[in-house]
Amino acid sequence: MRNGLMAFAILAALSFACLLRAQDGAPGAAKTSVAPKAAAGTTPDFSGVWRRSRRPPDNKRKYTLYEIALSLTNDEPPMTPWALEKFKAAKPNVGLHPFTLAQTNDPTANCFPPGVPKIYLMRGAPLEIVQAPGRVMMYFEYDHFVREIFADGRKHTEDPNPTYMGESIGKWEGNTLVVDTIGFNDKTWLDYAGHPHSDQLHLVERIQRPSHETLVNDITIEDPKAYTKPWTAHMVFDLHPDWKIEETICEDNVNFSDVQKISESTK
Repeated sequence: MRNGLMAFAILAALSFACLLRAQDGAPGAAKTSVAPKAAAGTTPDFSGVWRRSRRPPDNKRKYTLYEIALSLTNDEPPMTPWALEKFKAAKPNVGLHPFTLAQTNDPTANCFPPGVPKIYLMRGAPLEIVQAPGRVMMYFEYDHFVREIFADGRKHTEDPNPTYMGESIGKWEGNTLVVDTIGFNDKTWLDYAGHPHSDQLHLVERIQRPSHETLVNDITIEDPKAYTKPWTAHMVFDLHPDWKIEETICEDNVNFSDVQKISESTK
């Protein structure tokens, strides 16, 4: 019981700074203005600092504390025997029966990159979107990871070098940015629950800005080695025009060695 409380306390502490900033920097009242349509021959403007929404849900999401903070989907994805074996071996640090930081095998507990899409879930930290002709950059506060999305008409590399973030190619379909990402390694989890993936992971994201203050990302996850059919995630992000990306360094902001020692001492 004490270990469970310790894990929850750590999670709460990690989220507290972001919560305080949201209270200090966010606009007082929610706005509902419609995002302006891009003029002919131009692309929509997604630039700004965004954070995953904490507003009441749409009909695609539950809103328990665990669901708000950590999960990609309400439904258990259909795993292959290969993936199920890896999922059963996962020791997540969160959830109904969390392991301590000393026990977990979540790669991010040792400050390895979270990969995509898990990077969207990390500690409630925001990201900034910066656009240039033919390119969209996602600059994440968590460990200052940068995701580069090329939208200049190029094709995927024929045999991309496997990486944590993959190779992202984007295209505009009206006011929607469609991002196709391949070239992942298999060293990350898709979420905090420990759902695995292989190097065959293929993500397709459809990102829209339905209002000035809102960004929506619908993600389709395909991995024939890990899942018997595609599954989807739905995320909503809020604009925070008064925020800037702060310095957040995993190894420095959370001294995992010390936390692990504390966790071990409570057994």
